[in-house]
Amino acid sequence: MWQQSRKSSFPLRAKMPPCDFSPGNYEVSRSIRKQNVSPSLTTYYKKPLLLHQGHMQWLFDYEGKRYLDLFAGIVTVSVGHCHPKVTAAAQKQLGRLWHTTNIYMHPSIQEYAEKLTALLPDPLKVVYLTNSGSEANDLAMFMARLYTRNFDIICFRGGYHGGSPYTQGLTSIGSYKHGVANGFGCPTTMLPDVFRGPWGGSHCRDSPVQTVRKCRCSGGLLMARNVVAISTPFLCSCHTGHCHANNQYIEQFKDTLNTCVPKGIAGFIAEPIQGVNGAVQYPKSFLKEAFQLVRERGGVCIVDEVQTGFGRTGSHFWGFQTHDIVPDIVTMAKGIGNGFPMAAVVTTREIANSLAQNLHFNTFGGNPVACVVGSAVLDAILEDGLQKNSEEVGTYMLFELAKARDKFEIVGDVRGKGLMIGIEMVKDKDGRQPLPIEEIGQIWEDCKDMGVLIGKGGIYGQTFRIKPPMCITKKDADFALEVFHAALMRHMERKAAT
Repeated sequence: MWQQSRKSSFPLRAKMPPCDFSPGNYEVSRSIRKQNVSPSLTTYYKKPLLLHQGHMQWLFDYEGKRYLDLFAGIVTVSVGHCHPKVTAAAQKQLGRLWHTTNIYMHPSIQEYAEKLTALLPDPLKVVYLTNSGSEANDLAMFMARLYTRNFDIICFRGGYHGGSPYTQGLTSIGSYKHGVANGFGCPTTMLPDVFRGPWGGSHCRDSPVQTVRKCRCSGGLLMARNVVAISTPFLCSCHTGHCHANNQYIEQFKDTLNTCVPKGIAGFIAEPIQGVNGAVQYPKSFLKEAFQLVRERGGVCIVDEVQTGFGRTGSHFWGFQTHDIVPDIVTMAKGIGNGFPMAAVVTTREIANSLAQNLHFNTFGGNPVACVVGSAVLDAILEDGLQKNSEEVGTYMLFELAKARDKFEIVGDVRGKGLMIGIEMVKDKDGRQPLPIEEIGQIWEDCKDMGVLIGKGGIYGQTFRIKPPMCITKKDADFALEVFHAALMRHMERKAAT
């Protein structure tokens, strides 16, 4: 049980929910990591966690301290750490056949391909299995260019689609950029962010919680850099079925098509909800209209479901379904294998055939263990009711976090869908300037010290990311909410003392 380590006038009242699991202890030298592990692989927290075991929504460090995992290995542990059904399936397959490569057939790849594609609408029925999200998006780019015989692929600013040399062109977050040439032919377009962008109101998002932003005005007009056709100040008075913000962002998208790319393009890629950028959501009809514009240019539409897929958004199994669209290519990873290195590209037969003109080979993609694990994950999502749980617990957390937004000036926005939640921190709600990273870090460290692990994201590192294993319970959520509230109160105490 967590013991409060710091004195505060706002003591933590919530008790960590019980867990009938005890880890073993072990010691590892940090000097070995410093000497032998690449320095690019940074660790979280001032005192990095040395994790020993995991059990469903819980993690245990080398001292046996228990933590509620609200980040799920960066949105990867979908059904729970060491889920017994998935573990048993993997163990059984390890005793039967580890590896063959795709030059031979094995039953599990056929069984998994059929099971996975059955969850997708026509004509998305052909799968190519890979090992990571970067690799899947890399292949999706390659397919789009082969199929269309065009080159440019448009992406959103603030999007994250991988760290390979190819996909770094699509990843539009400065901290992931290196000073070398990579990812040619990936023009960015304005992110239709209804909280931080120039337009947005209280009815834009497909979320239980809407923005409460106020208009930023200067001389009666909204002001923003690199914005075409700025009009009157926006206060959300849109009629039902009409979104002023969406119309403005679509005009920006048209401007990108008219100025930054040739008449024929290879495609457009988007996450249904931006993940690394902090659960950023677009106006409800934006993707549907953007897809139509892309297809008019001969391009294909790619949806990156690496973080949003497999029931995480709650209302639907795939994030793209919430936008009333059917993409031409879907990429998926992370939760597909519950932590096992696995990913996939699903597309149409016609697009898949373009890759078959010459050899394209993957040694480990779709190996027997991966396919059995992926199949067990799909079973666990269905049998454990995890999509429904994501919707119920996630919606509950969103409404409760909205109360914190209304109470604390530094909580600028609460957004998301299901168990994909972002909490954007600001200096004040009117200016919406990001809360300094040092203050973000203090709140984040306090949550960890009180037994809750959360993620961070956003262009400025200003957004807390809550994306736990989908088996989290309402009781767990209450504990996490109490911890977050206590961390915010401690922050206010520190500010008052300075």
